[in-house]
Amino acid sequence: MTECPVCALEIEFAEDTIEGELIECDDCGTELEVISVDPDAVEEAPETDEDWGQ
Repeated sequence: MTECPVCALEIEFAEDTIEGELIECDDCGTELEVISVDPDAVEEAPETDEDWGQ
């Protein structure tokens, strides 16, 4: 278990969760990136800009 860095809700990973996976906090809706599965850790997912092929 880890906690959301925004609202501190405790988050439990599914057994098949992998590093780099994006998940959403059930409480505040923040998109989180799994940065470690042993120990469990997440951080806010980086904002991505649209790439229009330029």
